[in-house]
Amino acid sequence: MTLVKFNSDNKKNGSVANFNSVFDSIFNDTFFSDRMMARVPAANISETADHFHVELAAPGLRKEDFKLKLERDVLSISVEQVNQNEEQERSYAKREFSYSSFVRAFTLPESANAEGIEAKYNDGVLCIDIPKREEAKMITRQIEIK
Repeated sequence: MTLVKFNSDNKKNGSVANFNSVFDSIFNDTFFSDRMMARVPAANISETADHFHVELAAPGLRKEDFKLKLERDVLSISVEQVNQNEEQERSYAKREFSYSSFVRAFTLPESANAEGIEAKYNDGVLCIDIPKREEAKMITRQIEIK
């Protein structure tokens, strides 16, 4: 005699629920495991009167790991890390490889001054300040009502 455990949700939807659970299991476990999923850091983009600001959350990296490249009006941020650990045990070597990389690209608006871009990395956050051209800065003035 075989015992089969039924979920009450499966009874309501019949074989559709069984198919969905199998599909979800295959899709999530096979295609989106932690090892295979590319991890791209989240970005915050904000604007002030005279600058654009990009913040990229990338903890665990060093500032030397980042490469910033400006090509035409596209700012690319890339990281490539390769770690190799070797341990000698008895008569064989044990190696563990770790490789991670990502690229984020942002198209700069025409109002950005590409010559004045500055970047700093502090406490796991890469901060990029992009100044605006003088003619593009937001000028506010009080308008008198007559």
